[in-house]
Amino acid sequence: MKAVVCKDKVLSVAERPEPVPAKGQLLVKVIRCGICGSDLHVRQHCDHWGKLMVRSGYTALQSSSQEVVFGHEFSAEVLDTGPRTRTSLKPGTPIVAVPMLRRGKEIDLVGLSAYTPGAYAERTLVEASLAMAIPNGLSPVDAALTEPLAVAWHAVLRGEVKSSDVAIVIGCGPVGLAIICLLKARGVREIVASDFSPVRRAMAERCGATRIIDPSQESPFTSRRKSGFIHDAQDLFELAVGTKEKLDLLPVPWWPLWAAGERIVGRKHPVVFECVGAPGILQSIIDGAPMFTRVVVVGVCMQPDTIEPAVGINKELDIRFALGYTPLEFRQALHMLAEGEVDASPLVTATVGLGGVDAAFTALGQAGGHAKILIDPASAVSEVA
Repeated sequence: MKAVVCKDKVLSVAERPEPVPAKGQLLVKVIRCGICGSDLHVRQHCDHWGKLMVRSGYTALQSSSQEVVFGHEFSAEVLDTGPRTRTSLKPGTPIVAVPMLRRGKEIDLVGLSAYTPGAYAERTLVEASLAMAIPNGLSPVDAALTEPLAVAWHAVLRGEVKSSDVAIVIGCGPVGLAIICLLKARGVREIVASDFSPVRRAMAERCGATRIIDPSQESPFTSRRKSGFIHDAQDLFELAVGTKEKLDLLPVPWWPLWAAGERIVGRKHPVVFECVGAPGILQSIIDGAPMFTRVVVVGVCMQPDTIEPAVGINKELDIRFALGYTPLEFRQALHMLAEGEVDASPLVTATVGLGGVDAAFTALGQAGGHAKILIDPASAVSEVA
């Protein structure tokens, strides 16, 4: 079986042993597999990533000298089942799967493990309990976007975004674009997208952003100056003192009115999604965001970073980190795709065969040209258009 192997940061097509499903597992033929930003990160920073994961309790990939077959965003067709495996998924069924697999007493992340190869291959294994039939006639090509959409959906839910909120997406790579697609599907009326790349800004507009920002020309935060947000300490002080002065003019106690106003109006603030994952980005958001902003950190920064907590405290920011998704969120993302609630097609910018994976990594590492590149193991395409 052919697969793309990464070792010592080098990607190469190699012959690999045929995977054999154990109890509770399915053998599947890969139809499409997306290249994730995590794959790019791990290729370049595997040793550091491995140390970070060990600190989090995951030990299945620690060194760049280990061979790994990436690929956790995929659609596939069931070929066979492991012994004594109970499943309603028959051979020939198109599926997607939460990319986790039991290995003895451990659970591995498919495609991010030295022991559990992923879907940069002709065939791979999935956990039967985590596999889901592709519903409603959805194309397996489109279904391959389920996993990245599940990541984005989890981030949107972490942000608790309401349709009346202003959502600001910093960075319009694949994660940011997927978040924009889901914000639109959720009915968020104002979606601001910020990216240096004009190509990615155009993609963001196609995905549903209502305002696009070139951060070299203006800040996505100062552009919201007339939104009613409290931008700094003086704004907050004026609101507190001015409101109290006005309430004191009324012939009734001021404190029930203040409490009622807080219940009805609350604190108006944007929800910011950090989708870059580079040093300095989080601090720039802390510096620029209005008071009380909710920040959801989705971009994976693989280097140490520095923030000034006092600024975040002074602004009373709410900073949340988002990782992955639950099986339910994965299913929800799949069905949103299948039922036409979300259109993620603008994310896909190219498709290559196994022989084109190295070129695809190079293209994705060049800012602005591509969003999501899919791998078709049956294709002979070795160049990225």
